[in-house]
Amino acid sequence: MYFWLKLLHIGAVMLWFTGLFFLPRLFVARHAGEADAEPGYFNMVANLLFFRIATPAALVAIGLGMVLIAYVPFDAWLAIKLVLVTCAVLLHLDLGLHLYQLGQGQDHHGATFYRIVGWLPLVLLLGLAAVTGAKPDSAGPLGPAPQAAGAGGDHGAGGVPPPPSSSFVPSP
Repeated sequence: MYFWLKLLHIGAVMLWFTGLFFLPRLFVARHAGEADAEPGYFNMVANLLFFRIATPAALVAIGLGMVLIAYVPFDAWLAIKLVLVTCAVLLHLDLGLHLYQLGQGQDHHGATFYRIVGWLPLVLLLGLAAVTGAKPDSAGPLGPAPQAAGAGGDHGAGGVPPPPSSSFVPSP
């Protein structure tokens, strides 16, 4: 079962990032006045790519990723991966916002901006692949979780042990 979940997860990530790679390219083509910039073509392709391909693939990838988290210990590599996934989600939402603004005739950026943004999915995907591929050795295990105040143990206020020079004696 784990193999199939992981296979579907990887496939969904590939589809999602295909959309993240291609949307900025469509935005650049629109600014450059290329054949892709014709409103009848651009609106249809960009909306299809974002709403019918990239967004569902992102939801499937994130959903399967949440299921797969149950199969692995939560180490530092996973925390780093979740930060990178959060950045990918924010990029996805930002591209959707730019798509909406372009549809409303509000264009605040030029082709150079979209060319630079077009490199962000590559950086994120390489980071995700590196962290996932090197997971056992990348960052080591996380430290123990801090204990809540009053959760047992000989701790002073706030779960912090008293300083060595203190004359604090815990009550039995």
